[in-house]
Amino acid sequence: MWQAEHVKALLESRLGWQVELLGMTTQGDQILDRSLSKVGGKGLFVKELEVALSEGRADLAVHSLKDVPMDLPEGFALACVLEREDPRDAFVSNQFASLAELPQGAVVGTSSLRRLVLLKALRPDLSIQPLRGNLDTRLRKLDEGQYAAIVLAAAGLKRLGLASRIRHAFEPIDMLPAAGQGALGIEVRSDRADLIAALATLAHQPTWLAVTAERTVSRAMGGSCSMPLAAFTSGPATEGVGHDMQLKAAWGDPATAESATGVPLKPLVQVQQTAVVSSFEQAEALGDAVAAQLRAAGAVWAGKDLSP
Repeated sequence: MWQAEHVKALLESRLGWQVELLGMTTQGDQILDRSLSKVGGKGLFVKELEVALSEGRADLAVHSLKDVPMDLPEGFALACVLEREDPRDAFVSNQFASLAELPQGAVVGTSSLRRLVLLKALRPDLSIQPLRGNLDTRLRKLDEGQYAAIVLAAAGLKRLGLASRIRHAFEPIDMLPAAGQGALGIEVRSDRADLIAALATLAHQPTWLAVTAERTVSRAMGGSCSMPLAAFTSGPATEGVGHDMQLKAAWGDPATAESATGVPLKPLVQVQQTAVVSSFEQAEALGDAVAAQLRAAGAVWAGKDLSP
């Protein structure tokens, strides 16, 4: 709802539109007793909103871009991407100031396979346990003592005025963010040329180019938002002006994270590549190249070898 309110304010102030919010609860909000990777992935957060678009009950839908599959269903389009908030992951704890301070075997909560494998790479001795629910629910579970620490998106905490709960923000070199993390995307029906043209004025092109490269890695690796995959760009990129963009990606073995011994079964696969990017086509080419590097390095998902 914060995201919707934010976009509503932008539409009213910049375009002079009158905007009404249509609050909805998605399957992703309702299924809280199982991990996303076991119930259909993060696409569960967008399906009901797309039904509202197709039925004409809504004109546009606002999403956290990291929850949106790279390939949208036929009839839908990503009209614009807004400027990115802090893309980092946040360490939140009432007792400990950082991951390094956690005692051996401490319980850490996260809903993300990506965070799970990256945390295990940093601290294989920790017990990583599922954590679902909205932000208030997750923080309440931490405050009740169910976890020694939890890991959340810094952007969500900052947007809701809860930045003070962040004890430490992981730099990307330590914990690579998810593709599109911290960015908001606006989805519309693809036949709404009027909306697409108007919303283009709100787009932040450097962010859109960056997340296009990141999300292309996800698509090339199988398209699932529930994969143990991280992808993040650094370096400026402006449409029409070539700049060096560095794209890093990491891929972990979920079995490693679930190992009772704490001994890694497979090392974390990490790759990077730099290219001059000034267009969406170049951003996608960079993403495809990095995905190829991951596959060549032996990335495996659900027992399936993804190497060429």
